[in-house]
Amino acid sequence: MVSDVSELRTVQYDVADRVATVTLDRPHRLNAWTGRMHTEYRWCLARAEADPGVRAVVVTGAGRGFCAGADTGALERHAEAGAYDDGVREPLATPGYGVRPEFDHAFAFHFGMATPVIAAVNGPAAGVGLVLACFCDLRFAAAGAKLTTSAPRLGLPAEYGLSWVLPRLVGLGHAVDLLLSSRVVLAEEAAAMGLVNKVLPPEALLDHTYAYARALATEVSPASLRETKRQIYGELHDDVGTAVARSEALLDRMMGEPDYAEGVRAWLDQRPPEFPDPT
Repeated sequence: MVSDVSELRTVQYDVADRVATVTLDRPHRLNAWTGRMHTEYRWCLARAEADPGVRAVVVTGAGRGFCAGADTGALERHAEAGAYDDGVREPLATPGYGVRPEFDHAFAFHFGMATPVIAAVNGPAAGVGLVLACFCDLRFAAAGAKLTTSAPRLGLPAEYGLSWVLPRLVGLGHAVDLLLSSRVVLAEEAAAMGLVNKVLPPEALLDHTYAYARALATEVSPASLRETKRQIYGELHDDVGTAVARSEALLDRMMGEPDYAEGVRAWLDQRPPEFPDPT
């Protein structure tokens, strides 16, 4: 298992201004996904989640791609073997695990993380690359970036729960279109569907994403981020009455915590809040 940043080979990890950046780093292969990348990606997110000085994560790709899907070499091996091999050879980190059993799975673990994860889709996102973007909390995309589910054209089903998450992002009609046809959509059409939150000129993508991430990191209570994320994703599995009851219990509890007191003082003083790091 990876034990230090210096051991990373397919992913880069950096922290600045309370924002961690996880960069998929196989630009010569459009950052195609491998078992090693899966292992390193989860290690990076676990490191960010455990660091009280990190309050948001940005995920992007090196070079001109976000993630072009599974590496073609792996696809060929699967076809030859007649079976799937995820290529993982080491124990995987488990960021976001332990919140709900539904989240203790590949990619679904994003929903259990207290730290918001933002995808900066700088280029093609296909197959598992699109899965990764969809399981992030927000998606900003470069103008002209190409997105596709890919799997049907390879004779495969929807990957890693994409059949669950995609309808919740874009609605059933758009999800059926994208999942059955695996057609390529550009970022602009993806934004019209609700698949991405905003489309930016390529040269402005990271600046916008970091500005948004820094705002989350400095202007929003980390306790609020944690609990709101858990409300959003937990309540996708619950009923409205449970959602109301949980929100009432959270309001009662969180009004007695330091973040609320600081938020009120800052609002009254008309200054930016200074929320303490989580303990």
